[in-house]
Amino acid sequence: MRAPIGFGAAYYHEYQPSPRLAEDMRLMREAGFTVIRVGESTWSTWEPEDGRFETAWMREVLDAASEHGIDVILGTPTYAAPPWLARAHPEIAAETRTGVRRPWGARQEIDVTNPTFRHYAERVIRTMVTEFADHPAVVGYQLDNEPGVLLLHNAAVFAAFKVWLAERFRDVGEINDRWGLVYWSHQLSSWDDLWLPDGNAQPQYDLAWRLFQGEVVAEFIGWQAGIVRELAREDQWLTTCIAYDRVAADDLRIATELDIAAGNAYYRMQDGLAHPAPTRPQSWMTDGTWSVFLQADRMFGSRHAPFLVTETNAGAISFSNVSEPGWDGQWRQAAWAQIGRGARLIEYWHWHTLHYGTETHWVGVLPHDQRPGRVYRNIAELGQEIGELGERVAATTPDADVAFVFSTPSKYALAFEPVFPDEAAAPHSRGYQRVVEAFYKGAFDAGLQAHVLHDRALPSGAELAARYPVLVVPGLYSAPDGVLATLREYVAAGGHLVLGPRSGYADEWAVARREQQPGGLADLAGAGYQEFTTLREPVPVSGPDGAVIGAAHGWAELLEPAGASTEVLARYDHPELAAFVAATTASQGPGRVTTVGFVPDDRAAVDLLAGVAERSGLGRFTCEAASVTHSSATGPDERVHLYFNWSGEPVTIPWPEGQHDAEGTQESQLELGGWDVRLLWEQLTTSFS
Repeated sequence: MRAPIGFGAAYYHEYQPSPRLAEDMRLMREAGFTVIRVGESTWSTWEPEDGRFETAWMREVLDAASEHGIDVILGTPTYAAPPWLARAHPEIAAETRTGVRRPWGARQEIDVTNPTFRHYAERVIRTMVTEFADHPAVVGYQLDNEPGVLLLHNAAVFAAFKVWLAERFRDVGEINDRWGLVYWSHQLSSWDDLWLPDGNAQPQYDLAWRLFQGEVVAEFIGWQAGIVRELAREDQWLTTCIAYDRVAADDLRIATELDIAAGNAYYRMQDGLAHPAPTRPQSWMTDGTWSVFLQADRMFGSRHAPFLVTETNAGAISFSNVSEPGWDGQWRQAAWAQIGRGARLIEYWHWHTLHYGTETHWVGVLPHDQRPGRVYRNIAELGQEIGELGERVAATTPDADVAFVFSTPSKYALAFEPVFPDEAAAPHSRGYQRVVEAFYKGAFDAGLQAHVLHDRALPSGAELAARYPVLVVPGLYSAPDGVLATLREYVAAGGHLVLGPRSGYADEWAVARREQQPGGLADLAGAGYQEFTTLREPVPVSGPDGAVIGAAHGWAELLEPAGASTEVLARYDHPELAAFVAATTASQGPGRVTTVGFVPDDRAAVDLLAGVAERSGLGRFTCEAASVTHSSATGPDERVHLYFNWSGEPVTIPWPEGQHDAEGTQESQLELGGWDVRLLWEQLTTSFS
């Protein structure tokens, strides 16, 4: 993209009932659009019949974009197979259980490993990229879209799974030993003995199956990347749109195949962006101000680098019975929140609201009457502001007080071995995410900024300690020895490690560790446990002075301090559980370990994370106006501070010392309107003439 921060929408001129390309381009430019995404959803338009390709319709769009100075991300249409292909080759259908084909009629019903599918997919990819690689409007490519929606049970996929296992285990004897397959007489005498996944009840098998499915998806994206790189210009880049909770989407692995990470950022608007607010259930459309920041921090964490938001709310997003168009100002708030955390593209889904199809009520920048209205006005004002400030903000990197360790293997393992009594075992279960979210929201509400790191891509413990005074590790259930060693090195280098529940319990194959829990870390933590309990009702938790600081939800570990040097931070306020400890902290040489043995509610999470920050000498953003939050990012010469008022009521706060607005002005008070955000700047270096 030529703009430092791209701004635009997904654009489907082919969906519109009447030609209006020139009018759309005019309105986009007036709204400050610099980029559109096209082409990823309409294979049947690219190739209406087997071998008959149509490209003139796309050339018209690309030419119009080029004339208006708008860049284009060209999408490969492989996630939506045309009817003629499904009819001619039913064998390409995905099997969601062995031998049970997923019916055609939605999208992504395909076995992406199938050689016949890949033959046709490669043909359409080569056709479109060959045709348009030299077009001046095309700056990059989106490979497929939201990959990883299904766990594939096709016979060839299962055969590949056995090969994948054979590459990781010396022989069946090793897998028998590592997975404990003596249990229920599951010992293998050859790889042919490996049972199908449909009836599997063994957690070690399930974790391997889920990790393998993530590799399948990443390999598919990498396969497309190889084709496109062969044909694309050197200055064009590759991405895909990651939907982070897809069952087979391993964002770390997918991102290794890309030049830049990108993803969906859908969130509930209206009161879903009110702050402060209690935790509410999360889904593909997240709920809560903190969740917008977590989405962005996870995208930054995929490559630990700037990222693209390839889809986000324009109007009301979802079916007609969940219609929550934003309040004036909320688009601007969410966009600057994402940009402040590293986004270098804000791309709305989508330009026009559809008049037919599944997503008829997924409202775009323009409503069904196709005339600019309130949504367009909000987005156009934002586009002008991004055009003015984008270059300045794009030079910064998001700041972080703490880092969170995210573990995709633990996410898979805790979907099979649930944490919460109200959540059944299933691939889509969000038990792990709920644990992470409880701690992340606590840090956010305590006024701390965070980076998200992957457990499989951690730097050395010394590097971690140099970058992050606090490292929060919630729910690291599947914990390889190497990761535990890095955590120990981190503490030895002076870091403050915060261990959340379930951490260290099992090894990389979800085999429970034989030492006292938290496995491999109990001696470092200065506390350990043998028992845990699920909680059908919240249990109050009290601080050292006996005052209630919040509650434990769903899960509680029965911690026991290991010695007099371990300080008790919290106890269960319960007639039986009071015999045990809920949270502890212990100094370990230059470092410290704080152990939280329960899933905290909002109040307890803030109390604990604020205490961690104080012990580590971290400053926290606090404000008398409860609706105001702060984010910052640092460049070579200056730091940008973003102040948000997540409320419809205006607020006034003291002007932050040493900061000025974009024009260099400082005042006595900072006025924030309802649903407002203000950008202030702090000079880091002094120039001498």
